[in-house]
Amino acid sequence: MKTQIESAKEGIITPQMYEVAQKEQVDTEWIRNEVAYGHIVIPKNKHHDFPVRAIGKGLSTKVNANLGTSEKHCQLHEELEKMGIAIKYGADAIMDLSTGGNIHQILKQIISQSTVMVGTVPIYGMATRLLSEGKKIAQLDPEELFQEIELQAQMGVDFMTLHCGITQYSLSFLDNDERVCGIVSRGGALLKRWMVDNNKENPLYEQYDRILEICRKYDVTISLGDGLRPGCGADASDRGQIAELLTLGKLVDRAREKGVQVMVEGPGHMPMDQIESNMRFMKKICHEAPLYVLGPLVTDSAPGYDHIVGAIGGTMAAIHGADFLCYVTPAEHLCLPNAHDVKEGVMASKIAAHSADIVNNINGSKQRDYTISKARRELDWDTIFKNALDPELAQKRKMESESSEEDHCTMCGNLCAVKNDQNI
Repeated sequence: MKTQIESAKEGIITPQMYEVAQKEQVDTEWIRNEVAYGHIVIPKNKHHDFPVRAIGKGLSTKVNANLGTSEKHCQLHEELEKMGIAIKYGADAIMDLSTGGNIHQILKQIISQSTVMVGTVPIYGMATRLLSEGKKIAQLDPEELFQEIELQAQMGVDFMTLHCGITQYSLSFLDNDERVCGIVSRGGALLKRWMVDNNKENPLYEQYDRILEICRKYDVTISLGDGLRPGCGADASDRGQIAELLTLGKLVDRAREKGVQVMVEGPGHMPMDQIESNMRFMKKICHEAPLYVLGPLVTDSAPGYDHIVGAIGGTMAAIHGADFLCYVTPAEHLCLPNAHDVKEGVMASKIAAHSADIVNNINGSKQRDYTISKARRELDWDTIFKNALDPELAQKRKMESESSEEDHCTMCGNLCAVKNDQNI
């Protein structure tokens, strides 16, 4: 059975391509062509059935929600509740980043209950097991890591973050270019530890063809992890980040040649004035591969409000080329997010995605805003609620106010500018 990109290259329009075209209100043949070039990916494991969504050029900006247990807090029912909330409020994907409890049982439940694409970072599970056995990261067996990748692919994971660009060469650029925050990627830090302690090359890079064979077999989309992403504004756009990106560009080409869908992860922390140039540079180096970014966070000074910080950066990134936003919650940098944090994170990223889609004129984004604008002029509250990104909250705030039975809101009352302008 062919992968999506293999089918596209042979001129075959798959049911998934047709489904995407219908959802995005675009031409089916155009979707096939862009999938063939690798500008669009449709992450869907052959063993996971759900309503597909695509990521990439000319499509609506997608949002991912990270979930998962930790060694300090491991409650599967809470993670499933968070998943339901994330999907309810518009997440297009879920990533299970669990590092506590029975990793495989948790992932199995998430895949079976998720109605959106599911992603993972396979090295997390391996590192968690090692530490639970009292072993060091240096004792990680690369063979077991590849077995974990294949096992998760068999289970139905749709896309995997694999830090294949962490190499001895890319790490060398950090030697004479000291960082404030060092390496903040968990996968990147784990691999660096293993490489330094064993004085060996990254097995994910060294045996990349082996990864491609596994991913092609199950049509798993590779999300090339940015293990050297900047962890604070001061480290943005440094030599290590760029050195890894150049490696990722080559790995994108190799994946496409082997019939494997691939996207590229982007920076986490970055001042606003560097976002546009970074997005354009990433697209150029990676031959227009879909870009998956965390945030970016445009300031490091707002712990507790990083969902807002990430939404600011996410809007800017999506306007200039990012295709997939990884949400940031109010708990970022502080603690494990709870159910409310998940909703706040998803909504912040959905607002960012929609704001960028308006600028990029993606399908019905402008029409949605026009409909609400017209309804506000007509004081048509039902239409406003219906078209809001969060209808429940909008209706709740209005109905619980002192003006619940009035056509105006409590802010202006009878001084409502719209009412007075209409009366004239």
